Amino acid sequence: MLTIALSKGKLIESALELFRRAGYKIAGLSADSRRLIFVSPENEMTFLIVRPSDVPTYVEYGGADAGIVGKDVLMEQESDVYEPLDLGFGACRISVAALQGEGSTARLSPTVRIATKYPRISERYFNARGIPVEIIKLYGSMELAPVVGLADRIVDLVETGSTLKAHDLVEVEVIAQSTARLIVNRASFRLKQQPLMTLIRRLRAVVPKHHSLSDNGRKMTPRTRKKKMARS
Repeated sequence: MLTIALSKGKLIESALELFRRAGYKIAGLSADSRRLIFVSPENEMTFLIVRPSDVPTYVEYGGADAGIVGKDVLMEQESDVYEPLDLGFGACRISVAALQGEGSTARLSPTVRIATKYPRISERYFNARGIPVEIIKLYGSMELAPVVGLADRIVDLVETGSTLKAHDLVEVEVIAQSTARLIVNRASFRLKQQPLMTLIRRLRAVVPKHHSLSDNGRKMTPRTRKKKMARS
């Protein structure tokens, strides 16, 4: 039996719909369910419903064989997992935003205060550009930080930009694009290679304009992926 970790919140409904399109019957499990574990004997699967930030941890340390999580979480945590599929849904971007009229981050000096729930992504991004930063870790209401003078910039997920606009903020730089990804535990792939490859094939078949990815993000053919995983 495979154990699959799914993200609570915005991604779960699209993830469940993806499984249904792939032919998995998961009646009884919905985005509104309060159950944290759902056993599906007909699919030989157990689903775990966990916080998005916990999905890579469950997969990396073997609590789950596979999981679905946003690329933003993977970039922040740098988890040691396979990433065979870009699932396409949950599209958004990790952006730098500032108050209207404040212009590029490059103009600020000497040190830029960044409010974010993505400290690693933010530090890597600005350090690569030679911009000293002070990271202020927040878990929500990021848009308030520049308004009250807590930070010069924020780094956050942006989907439509309407929340930024409502607080007189604008995107000044886009760090990366993010979509939902299927991730796989490395040891599980060796021990449960056949059912995991079947899962990957079935999901890939119903993902529009999918991107097959290796664990380091490069495109990968099915044959190359199988050889690489088998060696790991």
